[in-house]
Amino acid sequence: MTKNWLITGASSGLGRGLTERLLARGDAVVATLRKPGSLDDLKTQHGDRLKIVACDVTDADAIRAAVADAFAARERIDVVVSNAGYGLFGAAEELSDAQIERQIATNLTGSIQLIRAAVARLRLQGGGRIVQVSSEGGQISYPGFSVYHATKWGIEGFVEAVTQEVAAFGIDFVIVEPGPTRTNFGAGLDRAAPLDAYDGTPVRELRRTIDAGYFELADASKTVDAMLAAIDSPSPPFRVALGRSAYESVRTALAKRLAVLEPQKTVALSVMERA
Repeated sequence: MTKNWLITGASSGLGRGLTERLLARGDAVVATLRKPGSLDDLKTQHGDRLKIVACDVTDADAIRAAVADAFAARERIDVVVSNAGYGLFGAAEELSDAQIERQIATNLTGSIQLIRAAVARLRLQGGGRIVQVSSEGGQISYPGFSVYHATKWGIEGFVEAVTQEVAAFGIDFVIVEPGPTRTNFGAGLDRAAPLDAYDGTPVRELRRTIDAGYFELADASKTVDAMLAAIDSPSPPFRVALGRSAYESVRTALAKRLAVLEPQKTVALSVMERA
């Protein structure tokens, strides 16, 4: 059975790949993007099964209008994919106020506002699925990506809470956590002006690694296939780690947290009013 989808940030990367795959198999997509034109080839090929809506996810009113357009255009939206986002690199001290505000407005506040608008519509139609594209950076951290991590950790916490709020309405969530993937993420990376004080620090080492392209990258097409398999599943995992880096890094981080927490049990319980 064909499905109707709403996908933000569909102009490139995983959003574009997912849109292409869905249209090729016969589904209908409402795709949002900041700048028109990047999906014209798909519109020519697939016609009315692709509706393109201009939307800057830093604008809450634009998000609500785009969601309203999507639900008005289709009898039902089965899956909403919150995919719009980008990366910001630099030591916390190096970042400008404007860079911090834009990162939070795009990755965190924009995703929150999209989910809020979608939940209201999905609840009225009797359910649906929301997919939040996060990152391995929603559970681990690298030096130089502090505010990016703040947005990814933040949106994952938001989704965990909202999942509990709306389960009774037939709405569920999937959080997708890709590791480094061969998309345009690196090309779109916003960078802070470097301070000499950080020469010789892990921030500079990671900058050189990024510049040299030494990351092991996952295949974008395979990543889209794995995303789609999880989203199509009647009972998908709540979190889907994609790529060797994502699996190994998240697994290691979780094990370290448990190793720190477990010895604290006696102290933790000692502060209770009743033993």
